[in-house]
Amino acid sequence: MKMALFWTTGPWTLLAALGFLSCCNFGWCETSRTSGSTTGERNQEQGPSSLERVKRGWVWNQFFVVEEYTGTEPLYVGKIHTDSDEGEGNIKYTISGEGAGSIFIIDELTGDIHATERLDREEKAFYTLRAQARDRLSNDPLEPESEFVIKVQDINDSEPKFLEGPYIGSVAELSPIGTSVMKVTASDADDPTYGSSARVVYSVLDGERFFTVDKHTGIIMTAVADLDRETQDRYELVVKATDMAGQMGGLSGSTTVTIVITDVNDNPPRFPQKMYQYSVSEGAALGTPVGRVIATDADMGENTDMSYLIKEGGDHFKVTTDVETQEAIVVIKKPLDFESKRTHNVVVEAVNKHVDPRFLNLDTFRDQTIVRVSVSDIDEPPIFHPAEGAIMEVQEDTKVGALVGIVTARDPDVKNKPVRFSIDRTTDQEMIFHIDPDSGAITLSKTLDRETAGWHNISVKAVEADNHTMASHSAVSIRILDVNDNPPELATPYEASICEDAKPGQLIHTISVVDRDEPQSGHRFYFTLAPEASSNRHFTLWDVKDNTAGIRTQRSGFNRHEQNVYFLPILVVDSGPPSLSSTGTLTIHVCGCDTEGAIQSCNATAYVMSAALSPGALIALLVCMLILIVLVLLILTLKRHRKGQRMAEDEEDMRDNVIKYNDEGGGEQDTQAYDMSALRNLYDFPEAKNCESGADIRSLPQWVQASRVAGGAEGATAAMADFSLFKGYIRKKVEQADADLSVPPYDSFQTYAFEGTSSPALSLSSIHTLSTTSEQDFSYLSDWGPRFRQLAGYYAPGNPEEEGS
Repeated sequence: MKMALFWTTGPWTLLAALGFLSCCNFGWCETSRTSGSTTGERNQEQGPSSLERVKRGWVWNQFFVVEEYTGTEPLYVGKIHTDSDEGEGNIKYTISGEGAGSIFIIDELTGDIHATERLDREEKAFYTLRAQARDRLSNDPLEPESEFVIKVQDINDSEPKFLEGPYIGSVAELSPIGTSVMKVTASDADDPTYGSSARVVYSVLDGERFFTVDKHTGIIMTAVADLDRETQDRYELVVKATDMAGQMGGLSGSTTVTIVITDVNDNPPRFPQKMYQYSVSEGAALGTPVGRVIATDADMGENTDMSYLIKEGGDHFKVTTDVETQEAIVVIKKPLDFESKRTHNVVVEAVNKHVDPRFLNLDTFRDQTIVRVSVSDIDEPPIFHPAEGAIMEVQEDTKVGALVGIVTARDPDVKNKPVRFSIDRTTDQEMIFHIDPDSGAITLSKTLDRETAGWHNISVKAVEADNHTMASHSAVSIRILDVNDNPPELATPYEASICEDAKPGQLIHTISVVDRDEPQSGHRFYFTLAPEASSNRHFTLWDVKDNTAGIRTQRSGFNRHEQNVYFLPILVVDSGPPSLSSTGTLTIHVCGCDTEGAIQSCNATAYVMSAALSPGALIALLVCMLILIVLVLLILTLKRHRKGQRMAEDEEDMRDNVIKYNDEGGGEQDTQAYDMSALRNLYDFPEAKNCESGADIRSLPQWVQASRVAGGAEGATAAMADFSLFKGYIRKKVEQADADLSVPPYDSFQTYAFEGTSSPALSLSSIHTLSTTSEQDFSYLSDWGPRFRQLAGYYAPGNPEEEGS
C-alpha cells in the first residue's frame, strides 16, 4: 500500500511542505526484508533459514498535522492506498486506534484521512493508529493490518512560565559586583526539539540598576558594590523570560523577585549626645545608679552588641551594661563628698563587641561621651578623726578624775555646726569613764585594776548641737598599763617527799611562781630561804635563774619516826619596780622507801602506793570474782527450781496418779502398783484433825452419811457438820487454783450412761449396788481394816425409807 499526501493552499502550506519533506526522509520505496517479517503463516512454511526479497505491500511514514488549526473545514491529514486498489471501488479502507472515528476520520473509498478537531501538541504530541484494507463485499482483510503515527506539529503557542515564583532571596550589604544572589527558572510547554519555540532567555525589567540576570542561566547577580542595608533593606525586581531565543514574535512571561539585604557590622556605635548631666546626693549608698546613657548602632542583631567602659573619671564611679537594653549604667563606686568635690566628669566609651575586620578601614567602631555628675549637699552627721576609732592608754594606778584621752569630731557640712559628745553606757555599764560633752575629753570616774580588766572598749557618740538626729559613733579602746602591785606567789601549795635514806645534794622538788602583773620587760623572780629558815641544816635552795628553784637535801639519815614532816619557808621577790615579795611554805614528808627508792609509806598515810598489782594478779582476781558470782546465781536458780517443783506437787490433781492396770494387784500390801499415799491423804483435811469421829463421816458422800445417821438429831447434826467441811475443802481448793495463775483449771464434767442389759459381763458401775434388790453383800469390806473403811462406807446397806426421808 502506498501513502499519498495532498493538502490545500493557505497559511498552512509551509508547515505542510515541511512535513512532506520529513516524510520524504523516510522514503516511499521498496525495502528488503526477510520472509519472517511478513505474515506468520509464511514464516512457518519457509522456516527461519529461508530468505526471500519481496515487495512491500504497505509503504508507511509519519503523518503530520499542525496544532491549533482554526479553519472551518476538516483538516486534511493524508491518504492511504494499497497496490491492489485498481479504482473499481471494491476496496474499503478503515482505521482504528487513538482518536479514530472521533478526531480522525477516513474516506472508505478513497482512503483520505481528515482531522475534525483542533489539536494541541502540549496536550498530546502524537496519535498511534492502525490501517486496514478490506474487500467491500466480503469484508475480508486484503492485507495485514499496519500501524502508523500522526504527529501533531508544534507552533509557538505557549509562553514561558515561572512555576516557582514569586522568589525571595538575600545578599549581604556591601557585596562586590557580580555576587550571586539566587537563580530563577522559567519553563516553556512548546516542543524543545522543534525550532526555537522553547528556547528561553531572561532579562530584568525593573531594578536593573542594582541587579542583573544571566540571560541563559537565570542567575541574578549584584550590579553595584554599595548596597547599604541601612539605606534600603530590600529590592523588588521584575524578571522576564522570552521564548524564540528572544527574537521578534516570541512569547514572554515575568515574575517578581524580592531581594533582602542582610546586615554586616559596618556602622560604629554613636552617642546621640556628647554630654549628659546628672545629679546625685552625697549621701547616696554605694552601688546607687546615677544615670543611664545609650549609644545607637545602625546595624541590627548581634552587630549592635556593645560594651561600655570608663576612660576618665572612674575614681568614684563604674559603668555596667544592661544586656537587654544595651544601656550603660553609671553607678557609685566610692562615697561622694560635696565638700571635697562637687562635680565629676566621667568619660564613657562604647565599643562594638563583634567587629568585622573587612570594615576596619571604614571607622574606629567606638564612640565617647561625657557624663557630668553634680553632687548635692545634705546634712551629714559628725565625722570622727580618726574615722576608724581611737586607742588610748592609761596606768592602772591613775587617780580618779585624771585625763585618759580626747576624741575629736567635726561637722563635715559647710556650716560646721558645734558637736556634742557622750558615752554609750551599754558599753560602760560600770561608769568607769566620763567624757566632757563639749571638748570630748575622757577622764576616770573609778579606779582601775589591770588584773581585773586589761582593756576597756567603749563607744563614743557625737551629735550636732541643734540636731540630735545627726549622730555618729566611734569605738574607743582604752588599754590599762600594768603597775607592779601584786607580789609573786608559789604556783601551787607544793608538797614533796624524801626517803629516809636520801643522800646529801639530792634534788627533792622544783618550784615555780606566778605573778598577776605583766611588766613590759617580762618577769624575773629571785628565790631565797626565809630568814626564819636561815639556820636550817636539812635543806638548801638552788635558784635555777629561769624563774624556777630547786630544793636539795643538805644531809642524810632522815628518820620519819623522829620527824616525819618538815616545813620549809621560801621567800620569792620579783624585779619590780617596786620590788614585791611573798613567802610560801614547802611541805616535805619523810617516807619509807624500798631498795629501788620507790616510796612505800609516809608515816600512817601512804603517800604513794609502794607496790602495784601486776596485770596477771589483777586478771586472777577478776576471774575469782566472776566464779563466785556464777556460783551464787546457780544456787539461787536451783533453789527457785526446787521450790517450784514442790508447789507443783502440792497442787497436782489426784487424777494424775490414777494408773490403769489389768491384773488385780496384791491388795493392801501391794505398794508398787501406784502411790498409796495419794489414797491415804485424799481427804486428810488439816483443819479437822482434832475431830475424833468426824474423820469417818467426813470421808463419805452425803447420801451415805445421811443413811448412817437417819432417824436421830445427832445424826442430822453430824451430816450438816460433815457437809460444811466438804464445802470448805472445795472452797479452799478453788481459792488455791484461782490464786495460782500458772496452773490451768481441772474442772471436769463426767457423764455416766447405762451400757445396756444384753452385756454378758453385766454393768461395771457400782451405782446399782446400792439398790435393795442387789444380791451382793459388801459387809465384808468392814473387816478389811481401816484402809478400806471408806470403801466399806460407800457400799454399806442402808434403810430405803430413811433414804427417802
